[in-house]
Amino acid sequence: MQFWEDVEQGLSDIEAAYQQKTQSPSQSQPPSQYLDRIRTFAQTAQGILPPPTPTIPYHQPSQEHVHGLAAQPFWHVTSDPIQFPWASKLEENWQIIRQELDAKLDKEIQQKSLFSGDSAWQNNVMGAGWSAFRLQRLGVWNGDNCKEFPKTTELLRSLDIPFAVRGVCFARQQAKSGVQPHSDGRNFILTTHLGLKIPNQKCWIKVGGEERGWQEGKLTTLDTSFEHSTGNESEEDRHVLIIDFWHPELTEAERVALEFVYDLRNKFESGQVPVRKPKRLVQQQKQEKENKLGLAGLWDGLFSKGS
Repeated sequence: MQFWEDVEQGLSDIEAAYQQKTQSPSQSQPPSQYLDRIRTFAQTAQGILPPPTPTIPYHQPSQEHVHGLAAQPFWHVTSDPIQFPWASKLEENWQIIRQELDAKLDKEIQQKSLFSGDSAWQNNVMGAGWSAFRLQRLGVWNGDNCKEFPKTTELLRSLDIPFAVRGVCFARQQAKSGVQPHSDGRNFILTTHLGLKIPNQKCWIKVGGEERGWQEGKLTTLDTSFEHSTGNESEEDRHVLIIDFWHPELTEAERVALEFVYDLRNKFESGQVPVRKPKRLVQQQKQEKENKLGLAGLWDGLFSKGS
């Protein structure tokens, strides 16, 4: 309860800031219902409202859901420079990333595996053959990891990509392994894979029942709230750069609000927020105490005043 009370206070503060911003003479955008969808998201996440009902085959949205967003298994981001101006530029410069990755992989024989440090992502769904090396999460760049890929980091930060809460990582799928069918649930985040080292055959990703392969230097973009899985039946490892970014139909205020919610959750889970009694509980106990006193308390009060 404390978490959601803090969420509501934060949403109110964000909404007030955007209301003030749009009232400025320099702003041409009219005021709108800034965070109505995020408040509905919060109610659904709490179980106050029912979870979303899928209307598209293979779509499996979770309780962490923003209503009204377009949903499709794959997105063609490079063909839409208005919504995704960074996509073509990333493809054009993919060799920068590939060269840094190759240099690191060449050193793996002498050093520990580059991909051994993200065991938190290992689970029954992803399988032992999948591993990652994270550059960014929750809006925070991992300084030590970014030093391993300075040119890649500089390129990514220069493209003004609207990074979402899951962030950026290199991902390896070992030969003869795969990721089981699953859904990440959150429909407000899209995920793109930049192909870096892709086996020539028998390496695929299936989203919403549609199977595709990766291409080196090309983006494969998906909505992971659809059921998806991968397979690498080849004799070689597959490497991609994974970037999570906000759904383009979210407003700026909604993105800021979602960043706040997940940053706050991370702080709660890591013990950075002091525990206090929820305000609702404090108010309830106060009201119960007043009700218990009732007429007796009122009589005592009047009597003491008269004396």
